[in-house]
Amino acid sequence: MNTDNEITKLKKVTFIEQARRSQIIECAIDTIVEIGYTQASLGEIAKRANVSKGVISYHFSSKDELFEQIVYKYDELSKSTFLPQFDMQIPPKKMMQKYIKSHLHFIEQNRNLVYANIEIVSNTRTKEGKFKFAGKFDERILEPIEYILLLGMKDGSFRRFTKLSRRILAQTIRNTIDGFSLEIIRNPDVDVSEYIKELNLIFDLSTRVD
Repeated sequence: MNTDNEITKLKKVTFIEQARRSQIIECAIDTIVEIGYTQASLGEIAKRANVSKGVISYHFSSKDELFEQIVYKYDELSKSTFLPQFDMQIPPKKMMQKYIKSHLHFIEQNRNLVYANIEIVSNTRTKEGKFKFAGKFDERILEPIEYILLLGMKDGSFRRFTKLSRRILAQTIRNTIDGFSLEIIRNPDVDVSEYIKELNLIFDLSTRVD
């Protein structure tokens, strides 16, 4: 028995399968961007991937499983991008500016993935009709913004917030960032630097101490 050859063959098959899965995921992302979540069927994705629908079904048991992989891909990439940048040594105001700037540049560099993730999170529901990802996703994504606002309030660099007003501002900042995901799809040549500058100005005015 040639064990080395069998191991090499197994690794090759695994690599090919992983490459095929990645290709299908990328095609699914592009399909969602082009025709939307609802119209992005496995058949449409297979057409763009230049494979049969059966090939997709071999790698993913359902459309839901395939779309979940897009959400996981976004989650892993965003964590690996933002966590190292969360520097507790800089003032809260600078921290928020860095948060806004890094997120808009992330969107610019990963525009299709970000847009597809928003589409999936906003539309995927459980059998009970509840949003499958949105609740958990929204809470997790608002936490760092609320935390920065709390730090700024405590050190006196931001105005006073109630628990509710802090959450409203965090939602406003996050919704504006997510809105940029839609804007850059509609207008690929949007001035990202100007967008960042304006959003930081809005943030500064809304947190300024009277």
